[in-house]
Amino acid sequence: MKINKVLKSKLHTIDVNNVSFGSTFTDHMLICRYKNGKWEEPEIMPFGTDIGLSPATMAVNYGQACFEGMKAFKNENDEVFLFRPDKNFERINISAKRLAMPEIPKDVFMDGLQTFVDLEREWIPSELGKSLYLRPVLFASEEMLLARISEEYIFAILATVANNYYSNPLKVKIADHYTRAANGGVGYTKAAGNYAASFYPTSLARDQGYDQIIWTDSITHTYFEESGTMNVMVRINDTLITPPVSDTILNGVTRNSIIELARKNGIEVKEEKINKNDVYKAHKDGSLKEMFGVGTAVIVNRFSEVGYENESLQLPAIDEKDSFAAKLKQELLLIQSGRSEDPFGWRVKVEEKNTVLN
Repeated sequence: MKINKVLKSKLHTIDVNNVSFGSTFTDHMLICRYKNGKWEEPEIMPFGTDIGLSPATMAVNYGQACFEGMKAFKNENDEVFLFRPDKNFERINISAKRLAMPEIPKDVFMDGLQTFVDLEREWIPSELGKSLYLRPVLFASEEMLLARISEEYIFAILATVANNYYSNPLKVKIADHYTRAANGGVGYTKAAGNYAASFYPTSLARDQGYDQIIWTDSITHTYFEESGTMNVMVRINDTLITPPVSDTILNGVTRNSIIELARKNGIEVKEEKINKNDVYKAHKDGSLKEMFGVGTAVIVNRFSEVGYENESLQLPAIDEKDSFAAKLKQELLLIQSGRSEDPFGWRVKVEEKNTVLN
């Protein structure tokens, strides 16, 4: 692997505690190009825009692009950890296959990730709840205005300081017209276009005072799917319910982890369809205790209000010690950041190496 290190880090010129999520990038990025039917040698280089793309780049015109969201954590002993990177490696290749892009070799993804994070370890905060957000991305890079599969691609890894993505409980509106994903489509992938398609209806919801949307099925708009960029979970009495993974619902790493943690804590978890009308009835009879979203950026974020048709349902206030969301979030954070035992073997330590630079 080629490594071209910056001469001087910009870290000490930035107040990382006062930057918005996704706006400030670390010193380096990893770039690996696919040409002539094979992947070339990865290179870590200074972060920047000089990667030679034109307006005719096929990802821009035909949408062959997908990505992953991950985090690197640091504990009080300055040890650095990744969280379940094998799941992100598997999922980005699931996305690549569905979008007719070449799969990324495991050594390029895993070795590149380890080397990149090791190089940027000074950027990783050690405070509990903070992390370095990692963005592996794969996109078509061929310059061609022809609607076909691209013959050239770029795989990149970049990183940004991650403070709180959402700092307060969210107000969410149940979708009754617009759709995030359809059966047979790309909803189960992290295709870039999935997010672009969500922006307009989300802006309409925000005009009505909501923060995000709970997406529903495309046929009847009856069953919950996801919420914004998160998987959605509903607590009725003491049972936690989340929609099953399908071709319209992303197989979230945080979703999977929360389910396993909940079951370890003796919480009953059901992976089954959630009918919006059943949620409405549960709110009316008092059995709806909590609703929250889970995802890499937010980890766990509770909902305070749900827009159902023409009504606004206020969710009950719940003490932290009685909240499934709060308890599971704290436990997951402690595992991710190396502050507690990891009974699942999820944590991957990033070893500090004396990298030979060229």
